[in-house]
Amino acid sequence: MMGDLFSSEHMVRPATAPGMTVENAKCLRYTVDGEMLARQGAMVAYRGDLRFERKGQGVGGMLKRAVTGEGLPLMAVRGQGEAWFAQEAQNCFVVEIGPGDEFTVNGRNVLCFDATLSYRISTVKGAGVTGGGLFNSVFTGHGKLGLVCEGSPLVIPVTPQSPVYVDTDAVVGWTAGLSTSLHRSQSLGSMLRGGSGEAVQLVLQGQGHVVVRPSEAPPHKAQQR
Repeated sequence: MMGDLFSSEHMVRPATAPGMTVENAKCLRYTVDGEMLARQGAMVAYRGDLRFERKGQGVGGMLKRAVTGEGLPLMAVRGQGEAWFAQEAQNCFVVEIGPGDEFTVNGRNVLCFDATLSYRISTVKGAGVTGGGLFNSVFTGHGKLGLVCEGSPLVIPVTPQSPVYVDTDAVVGWTAGLSTSLHRSQSLGSMLRGGSGEAVQLVLQGQGHVVVRPSEAPPHKAQQR
């Protein structure tokens, strides 16, 4: 076959390393030899001897079901082979987590990750249960975490002298060492008059980095298409 579609730009090459790699800006490849975990429904192609299993509560709590703020569970991928993961053509990125690291990420941005990583679901301190998208997954351990983001993310340094205020619908995640709270930037009178649409922000204080997507669209936007 001829044509631009079959050029080297789009052609999948043989895997050069086990585990997670970036296939292109919109897709991650995972060379599986054992087990890995992914957002349910995110697999777009695979080859080899792989089995896909919806994650539930397992013996001794080892097989945990992680539910994001959108109620999207995970799946386990087991066997030997290659699988490709993507989510609505969003941009894909890989975060490497090492011993002692902790990365808090909004569940809607999780695509796939190594089984060597531990995770728990938590609420943002100070947000209660009413803040949209404020249920997050906290990852620790040693391994790679694949993320998706609408557009190119902003990685903003946070210092004790310079806290960062982010829209609660735009935040992707943040590193360890940061504390969170909610900040109301409008007076009650302004809100009653219609306000600016920027009533409440998530405040991050301490030393670290916060990742923000260039969009304030709520997470259920894609489900309404």
